[in-house]
Amino acid sequence: MILSRMTWREVEDLDRACVVLIPTGALEQHGPHLPLFTDSLIAGAVAEAVEHYLPAEVLLTPTLWLGASAHHLAFAGTLSASFEAFIRSLQSVIESLEPHGFEKFFVVNGHGGNTEPNGLALREIKTRFPNLTVGHVGYFDYSRAVAAEVMEGPIREIRHACEAETSLALHLFPDLVRRDLLRDDGLTANPPIAGLVATFDEVTEEGSFGYATLASAEKGKAIFDAAVDGLTRDVAALARGFQFEGLPPRD
Repeated sequence: MILSRMTWREVEDLDRACVVLIPTGALEQHGPHLPLFTDSLIAGAVAEAVEHYLPAEVLLTPTLWLGASAHHLAFAGTLSASFEAFIRSLQSVIESLEPHGFEKFFVVNGHGGNTEPNGLALREIKTRFPNLTVGHVGYFDYSRAVAAEVMEGPIREIRHACEAETSLALHLFPDLVRRDLLRDDGLTANPPIAGLVATFDEVTEEGSFGYATLASAEKGKAIFDAAVDGLTRDVAALARGFQFEGLPPRD
């Protein structure tokens, strides 16, 4: 069920056991080779695939595309919400549907800069509406093992416009990839400093971080399928019911 295509009467008639699935993305620079909308396109594609597999159990909202992207603002074209505005935008979606009896909300994120704001937004929502079931995850959280297996470069995880993300783009929207501009990029602190907060103009030369020249559509499909499989499993569990159980016995 896709919210943007429905009438209000159709929404009113929905089974309230369904899960409201909210994709969050960004419109920010992705190096010289990927479009600004990359994170939103990927998060939206993952969410749309889950809705396809669970059409009676998912109410899919439009992607919240104005992300928390201030760390990319040094690059032209990036648009960013403040943390406060982004958090309120996400909370407003839930606050609009909660009075109509919807109780289950799950956020699938495509932009690393949204991870902490998503968590804060939902912790505040859970405090104010303790009877709601809420959660958030990055699509990339489901793809870590597969990405590490299929990637060939020294960085075996999803970064930014990297081998993995460029592979996803080649799989999902190949016509938007500037293949002639693929390049490897990234700068690291020497000596390494754990937990360092930096903007992308400090840690890259042209905005990407990773080995994009190693990307392929085949790798992208494997990473995408893992994300869809994992999210479908969790959303189905939310829709069909789960319970909290005690710890297993000690050995």
